[in-house]
Amino acid sequence: MKIFFRLFALLMMVSATVNAQEEIIGKWKTIDDNTGEARSIVEIYKKGDKIYGKIQQILNEADRGNLCEECKGSDHNKPIEGMVIIKGLEKDGDGYEDGTILDPENGKVYRCKIWVDKDNPKVLNVRGYIAFLYRTQQWIKA
Repeated sequence: MKIFFRLFALLMMVSATVNAQEEIIGKWKTIDDNTGEARSIVEIYKKGDKIYGKIQQILNEADRGNLCEECKGSDHNKPIEGMVIIKGLEKDGDGYEDGTILDPENGKVYRCKIWVDKDNPKVLNVRGYIAFLYRTQQWIKA
């Protein structure tokens, strides 16, 4: 009987981990903090054991050809559309963290944490932070 309960508990843990990944994986609409307008579609995907996010489409046609002029390293002057902006997130509880997020507007890289809103699974909370200073955006399932 003890073996049954242990197997059941293990199955529930694995199921919860898979469900959290499935909720985060997919396409999300980013929202402008100032205007409230949708700006882009970011695809969140798994590569190996880590989570990444790539700008699939910039929604304002006039901005589609913009380059990341402020970015450093290999992202400098690369097209923003198609750029991987979330890198190396690892599972932690109900979310993912210990990776980075790039803000292509200013070229700055922040530590990152993402999690699906418990009350609304169509909302992804995306937090970029340095030390104890942070900003959280809510992206909407596309």
